Amino acid sequence: MPSILIGLIAVIIGALFCFRGVVAMRFVITIWGAFVGFNLGAGLVSAFTGDDYLSTVLGWIVGILVALFFGMLAYLYYVVAVTLAMASIGFLIGTALMAALGVTWSWVLILVGVIVGVLLAVATLKLNLPAILLVVLSALGGSTAIVGGFMLLTTTIDLDDFNRANVTATIGHNWWWYVIYLLLVIAGVIAQARVLGDNKDLQSQW
Repeated sequence: MPSILIGLIAVIIGALFCFRGVVAMRFVITIWGAFVGFNLGAGLVSAFTGDDYLSTVLGWIVGILVALFFGMLAYLYYVVAVTLAMASIGFLIGTALMAALGVTWSWVLILVGVIVGVLLAVATLKLNLPAILLVVLSALGGSTAIVGGFMLLTTTIDLDDFNRANVTATIGHNWWWYVIYLLLVIAGVIAQARVLGDNKDLQSQW
């Protein structure tokens, strides 16, 4: 049941971010921030207690509370919103890249994801990057969430697989997921670019 619920949420939020990330930036990033917060809170409970992800009431409660906190911060503060959004997108892109390269060590996936996330967040805030970059990045991050969500919904993987070294092997045996991912990225970029209009910096989209 948790796999289905998280998969469904991932698909919905991923679609918002992929196809409307820059158009409705404030709303979408608020939802994205809440989603990131929920996974972080529930994941921390799982890590500290040793219980399966979302298998306890405590995991759900902490996940919801952290989701509300992150969502509120993302809505109120531009810097927090961009940091949350770009860091999480960078993490998704970094881990997806390592998986595509066939890396099978969980700690390497996490380390690369964190590094890419931090670098992307810092670059976005320091360099005043154009909004078209957010289009590309949100399409990449949203597509990753959509594909991951559908994998959960179709039982190609389950929540426990995200904590195991064989996650990349599971994905590797189903190459068509990469094709779906690429098509989603292209569709997301086109959909957002068509309504973006003139090139603007990220903060002006707030």
